[in-house]
Amino acid sequence: MLHNLKIENVAIIESADIYFNDGLNIMTGETGAGKSIIIDSINAVLGERTSRELVRTGCTKASVTATFKSENKNISLILDELGVETDPDGMLIIRRTISTDGKNTCRINGTPVTVGMLKTLGRELINIHGQHDSQKLLDPESHYVFVDELAGNADLLSEYREQYNELVSLRRRISSLITDDEEKNRKIELLNYQISEIENAQLSVGEMDELRSTKTFYRNIEKIISGVNEAYQLLSGNDETPGAVQEAKMAASRLNTVSEFSADISENSRLMHDVAYQLEDMEDRLRSSLDELEYDPEYVSQVEARLDYLNKLSKKYGADEEAMLDYCERCKAERQEIEFSDVKLAELQAEEKLLFEKVVALSEEITRVRTVTSKDFAAKVCSELSFLDMPGVVFEVVINKTDLGENGADELEFLISPNAGENPKPLAKIASGGELSRIMLAIKNVLSDKDGTETLIFDEIDTGVSGRAAVKLGKKLHEVSKGRQVLCVTHLAQIACQADHHFEISKATHEGKTFTSVTALDRDGRKYELARIIGGETVTQTQLDMAEEMLTKI
Repeated sequence: MLHNLKIENVAIIESADIYFNDGLNIMTGETGAGKSIIIDSINAVLGERTSRELVRTGCTKASVTATFKSENKNISLILDELGVETDPDGMLIIRRTISTDGKNTCRINGTPVTVGMLKTLGRELINIHGQHDSQKLLDPESHYVFVDELAGNADLLSEYREQYNELVSLRRRISSLITDDEEKNRKIELLNYQISEIENAQLSVGEMDELRSTKTFYRNIEKIISGVNEAYQLLSGNDETPGAVQEAKMAASRLNTVSEFSADISENSRLMHDVAYQLEDMEDRLRSSLDELEYDPEYVSQVEARLDYLNKLSKKYGADEEAMLDYCERCKAERQEIEFSDVKLAELQAEEKLLFEKVVALSEEITRVRTVTSKDFAAKVCSELSFLDMPGVVFEVVINKTDLGENGADELEFLISPNAGENPKPLAKIASGGELSRIMLAIKNVLSDKDGTETLIFDEIDTGVSGRAAVKLGKKLHEVSKGRQVLCVTHLAQIACQADHHFEISKATHEGKTFTSVTALDRDGRKYELARIIGGETVTQTQLDMAEEMLTKI
């Protein structure tokens, strides 16, 4: 359940702190007051796509914080998968910050998460039905979703899709093997050339790095020789100046003459002799290095030629030796598959036949379940619509067989006859806006037991509804809210009077800026707001009396 919604600097809402309750929470207000902004804020905190344009003018960022109290076990499982700690009391705090530079910061219980993670969690927290949701009813391709939800077809459909996708992949492989001999020969010729080129290169993992190091070494050979020679001269000395080796030997000798008088001096004498020996050894090593250091133009040319050759090869087959060798193995595998394509084709076709039979069997089971469920679904929707002031309506689900597809081998379409004596016709062609709203509410109520979300939001579901139908719609919303939380934005007093909790959304202008406020109404506040909805600009005593009567009858 959505316990608290805190909105800061979102559009014309500078700050709003709304505490919702269970039951039916109604939000009313003048057009443009900011009701849709509240719904947009909830969408944002649930991970839906949003825009930097949502940030209030003059501000650098906007934020929405939602606090939930949930007993849904799926929530804990999702939080574990996302690596977010759960609160022992079941409290869940989600915060999303949107900056004018387009950056988003999202946190769940203080843990940084991505927008995608928010969306995964949001599906379990709130089910939002807005005006655009009714468009699903106008698209026959989405009608199977409602029937499958009532049938509990998720696992069966998941298994079917897994097998179907495997079948599609297998058929692609079969199709790639069915080609003419000329094309096969061309492909084999190309593969032979690529394999030969890589194998002839006699690649060794690490060779390119070694060649680069060697090339760098010889580019700096003069500097290297000069440095080693200078170090050698400092150790060996010359006719005028003794080197470090001679100086170290002399120092060791001097210490040795007085070593008998002190244990420390004796130890230092020993260490100095070691240093002299090490310097003498280093002198020999540097002399050997100088003898070995020489520039061989032919060898350097060979190194550079080999490296250039391997660089050209890597541009064709991979970034390094390992990648090129992997490419060669793939070429060999592809060549083998082509050379034995007839045998492989027969194997795949046999496999495809068995898999096809399995997919067909699963699709037939899905069809059977949908056929049985569709009758129950249609009967329940008709019952709900009868209450919603559509007593003569006929609602049917037609199932036609189609080719195998991702959703089975069925094409479902809702048919409706709003008036007695008329044949049912496609809902998308004849349903009015008001009828669509009531049909969607009826479907939501039929599926309510299958929906694990504890909070439902209806954004202006009253579109196209008035009079007695609006009264029935309000009662049905109140019925739906029993045992769960329902948030509803409405313009109709017949619906608003059914509220367990009523919020007024209003806006005002101060110093050239627009501000939206959200007020939880007491009974007197509700009466005045209902009267405003009934009468419009001016509230009269008659309208107040009507509002009082509406509240009293609830």
